[in-house]
Amino acid sequence: MTATEVDTALARAAATVAGARTVALACHVNPDGDALGSMLGLMHVLRAAGRDVVASFPPPFTVAPHYRELPGLDLLVHPDEFPHEPDVMVTFDCGSLGRLGDLEPAAKAARELIVLDHHVSNTRYGTINVIDPGAAASGVLVRRLVLELGLPLTNDAAIALYAALVCDTGRFQYETTTPSVFDLARELVTFDIPVSRLSRQLFEEHRFAYLKLLGEALAAAELDVERRFVWTAVTQDMLTRHGVTLEEVEGLIDILRRATEAEVTCVLKEEADGSVRVSLRSLGDVDVRLVAAANGGGGHRFAAGFESTLDIPSVVAKIRDAL
Repeated sequence: MTATEVDTALARAAATVAGARTVALACHVNPDGDALGSMLGLMHVLRAAGRDVVASFPPPFTVAPHYRELPGLDLLVHPDEFPHEPDVMVTFDCGSLGRLGDLEPAAKAARELIVLDHHVSNTRYGTINVIDPGAAASGVLVRRLVLELGLPLTNDAAIALYAALVCDTGRFQYETTTPSVFDLARELVTFDIPVSRLSRQLFEEHRFAYLKLLGEALAAAELDVERRFVWTAVTQDMLTRHGVTLEEVEGLIDILRRATEAEVTCVLKEEADGSVRVSLRSLGDVDVRLVAAANGGGGHRFAAGFESTLDIPSVVAKIRDAL
């Protein structure tokens, strides 16, 4: 979408939300900081304006421990309580209908479906698609939508949107960190945001059990020098032995990607049903979105992912071939 098309879509989205009887908000399964922060940010703004709003995300409906203090998690409804035919539904950071899991039927049944996302791979499944691959985070689009609505930010909304911004810019380290990103960060920190404590919770704080699992995962990591590719896997057996949940290992890839020899980093996580969730990161020379898309996933040039029903060695072999 061009800048004009994004602006037009944002104006349509704002008019639709403003005229809605109720607004249902949803983000993708296993939400990250941008997905949660974006959804919670708009939820707080709409609640403060006295709007009828409900928010949720698909099962397993669990949040990684480092997001535990994002304001508003206690206000989310279980996906079973999500409206089956929403008047207006908004999705956040969700590239396709399939990423909505059990909430996909509600999205299909919504009178209006607004898609707010910054993934270039988004399938544009909404009736109103606000897709801006140039945005550093979906939270950036939420801030622009709130401006279009003419509603004030609340302190809780500012905290949520700040979390979205720092998570998807890697604490302002990624290529997406532009002057406008710092402009938004400056605006948000004029609110009472516990920057230091929030940063530690989001990026640095882990249970000792996770650190032990991390040691095992790093010891098992493999480096493909020819392809400049480093990878490791977290199995259900490892999770059980260390007493760690799958949500806790989300940040493992940020440790592994420090390898100087690697351009592409991959962490494979075995789900309880035996399927494999794959996270990919690139320094930029390789577009990992293309690797993910070839396997039914999506994302960005620098960060992408997909899921597979193949076993871990087979998935790694496919990634190697793609590279």
